[in-house]
This record gives sequence, structure tokens and C-alpha cells, in this order.
Amino acid sequence: MKIVKSVAEMSEIARRLKREGKTVGFVPTMGYLHEGHLALMERARKENDVAVASIFVNPLQFGPNEDYETYPRDFERDKRLAEGAGIGYLFHPDVKEMYPRELSVTVKVVKRTDVLCGRSRPGHFDGVAVVLLKLFSIIQPTRAYFGMKDAQQAAIVGALIEDLNLPVELVPVETVREKDGLAKSSRNVRLTPEEREEAPHLYRSLLLGKSLVEKGEKDPEKIAGAIKDYLTENVSGEIDYVEVLAYPELVPLPEIRGRVILAVAVKFSNARLIDNIVLETGE
Repeated sequence: MKIVKSVAEMSEIARRLKREGKTVGFVPTMGYLHEGHLALMERARKENDVAVASIFVNPLQFGPNEDYETYPRDFERDKRLAEGAGIGYLFHPDVKEMYPRELSVTVKVVKRTDVLCGRSRPGHFDGVAVVLLKLFSIIQPTRAYFGMKDAQQAAIVGALIEDLNLPVELVPVETVREKDGLAKSSRNVRLTPEEREEAPHLYRSLLLGKSLVEKGEKDPEKIAGAIKDYLTENVSGEIDYVEVLAYPELVPLPEIRGRVILAVAVKFSNARLIDNIVLETGE
């Protein structure tokens, strides 16, 4: 595995791979890798000639009161894990390399942002869109792999690719979970022992919602209410949101039909956890 820190070198590698007719699978990350990231990397390696990953904690997607400075970082560990997952090139630029000057052009994401995590994080997905456009331009991937744990991000990346005609195939990958159902996340390490015991109830609340849909419940408000009641009874953290929406459009539904996302977010003392299930109702 080759570690690349400059945009110019990564761009040259990408051009060479394209000249050679190689397919490139790309996994963008902010590091502190866990099994969810590794599942993306392994799939990228399996489905392409070359797998590329990036580790870059993008300051543009953090709000003024968010955890950019304290976001967990461990590059030596990440490097070993990425190599073990079959990554051929690991792009690890610093902030000055990615943003050498104040941006003259920015990106505004105007749909799919005013719900779920986007509601409480204005500008977050604008920052995500900017860094992805830069990374796609630098790395020129054939396919880009995103975990469905952040289903809103996957939906917005899909819109970014479609609306701007980017020559990249989006590959969404199912959420990787602990044995007790908790979605893998770099923020899980911040949970207290008591909170870690409670955290799997996020997924269990979603399974409750799923069972209601499977039993024929059509009212999104009733499903959301049942999920919220379950969380209130089983989790000490503050419920940020419980939403039932069309997916990937992320708009409210008058009744359950088509592709639907059930999504929750809970704020614990030092970590905010998200989880979701996307259902194909077949209607």
C-alpha cells in the first residue's frame, strides 16, 4: 500500500490508472477506522482492479460547536487496517493541501438536507459536497462506496452524482453492526459503560417500527410514535429525532408506500448516535 499526501501525486496516480484501463473503487473516510469502514474497503477491493481510500477530517463539515478538534484520530492504526483490507493507495492530505486558500467557489445542497441530521447541522452537507467533489476530481474513481449507517449522506451523494453528471457509480453498503445490533461508529468509544448498554436499543426501536410496517401499519406518525415511546422507555439519552420518510428523496409520506427510511438519533453525554433501516414495502 502506498501512502499519498499530495494532491498532485494522487492526481497523477489516478491519471495513470485510467490510462491503464484500471477500475478504481474509492472509500472516503475521516479515519479512526472500524469494521464498517473495512467492509467498504474490502468490497471496493473485490469489485475493482484497484482500491483507494482517503483519510481526511474535513473541517468544512463541522459546525462551530461540533467536535472537529476532538474527533478521534489514529493514523498509524488506520494505516495498518487499510492495508489489511486490501487498499492499494491511501490518500492522506492535510488541511492546507486540500484547502490551500479560501474557497472562491462553494456548493449548496438544497434538497434532502432539512431533515434527519441535516436539520440540526446547517451547512454540514455543503461541506461534505465540497470535499467529495474535490476527492472525486482528484481520484477519478469508477465506483465510490458509502455505508448506509449515514443514509442521509448516501442519499445526498446520490443526488450530487446524478445532478452534476459525475462519472462515478455510487455503491451503498449495508450497516455493519456489533453482535448486539449497535451500528459500528468511531463515536461509540465515547459512550459510558451504562450508555453502551443502552445504545443497542436504537436498533431495536427500528426493528419495532419495521415489524409494524410488516404487520400492515400505514400511518408514518403511528410508527414514529411507537419508536419514540420505545426509546423513551429504554434510553437515558436525549432523543434528537425519530423520522419516517420516503427514501432517497427524504420527504414526508402521507402513508407508507415504496421505499421508506426509519431513522433515529440520540444524544448521549459525549456522543450522538444515529441509526436507520431502509425498507422496500413493495407498493
